[in-house]
Amino acid sequence: MIRHVVMFRWNEGVDQAHVAATTVAFDRLPGLIAQIRSYAYGPDLGVAPTNFDYAVTGEFDSIDDFLAYRDHQDHQALVQTFIAPHVGERVAVQFTVG
Repeated sequence: MIRHVVMFRWNEGVDQAHVAATTVAFDRLPGLIAQIRSYAYGPDLGVAPTNFDYAVTGEFDSIDDFLAYRDHQDHQALVQTFIAPHVGERVAVQFTVG
């Protein structure tokens, strides 16, 4: 099993309406991309000021399944619409679980 974790820091001026719309867009992906085994995402709770603003985790059966997700047109459309123009910093990691 492959776990993918990504975190974002929004650009200055990104409002709660955009964050909510981003979450709705993430809600749709599991129904569109068969390779997603589990998916969790959402805004940071604000417990520590150094935290990133938003996180996404996904699990995939294999690296090939992760790559299919990464390159899937619906995922790429979400990234281009809701993430890339609105994010100042992004970090990600993929690792084997179990």
